[in-house]
Amino acid sequence: MKKDVWNSRIDLSEAQVLCADDSASGLDILSQILMGFGVQQIGRAQNAEAFRQQVNAQAYDLFLVDSSLSGNGFAEISWLRHSAQEPNRYAPVLALAGHTPLSQVKMARDCGANFIVRKPLSASVMLDRILWMGRAGRHFVEAGVYMGPDRRFRYEGVPDGHPGRRQTDLSAEVGDAVDPNMSQAEIDSLLQPQKVSS
Repeated sequence: MKKDVWNSRIDLSEAQVLCADDSASGLDILSQILMGFGVQQIGRAQNAEAFRQQVNAQAYDLFLVDSSLSGNGFAEISWLRHSAQEPNRYAPVLALAGHTPLSQVKMARDCGANFIVRKPLSASVMLDRILWMGRAGRHFVEAGVYMGPDRRFRYEGVPDGHPGRRQTDLSAEVGDAVDPNMSQAEIDSLLQPQKVSS
């Protein structure tokens, strides 16, 4: 029943997804989960060389990359982000890992992955992450060695005492008022309940 609800809200039938995992059984599991979501066009790469060949050959909407792909899947994600392959370098990337200590999470973040998901995989968690990436709207950042989605999940302003590093960061200094302050009577009138005529 849930599957019908998911399919009525999102259509993944046209999505091009590339799954990269050294394990054939891992690729089978990923493919089965994606087919359950309605994805019909699934690429499979069983090593880093095949991953790079497929990235260079066609455009994808989503990448699922195992962190241990050919010894270091994070290096492959970083390669993707720094490559000249457009639009692939901007596509969402979900890193998959057998265990996710803080060091692995930081590596996933720093290589340009949008998220990291721990194995064994759950279809509901996978769908949650895919939908979240589709709705999140995080900007793509190209800043020296880092290329990938903005690492901030929420923006709470520039830290006190530090200048902003981004063009969109505003100064913490507040200028002089342009208009006169409101009187206490004006403030009180805003806070009082108003009768609405029907």
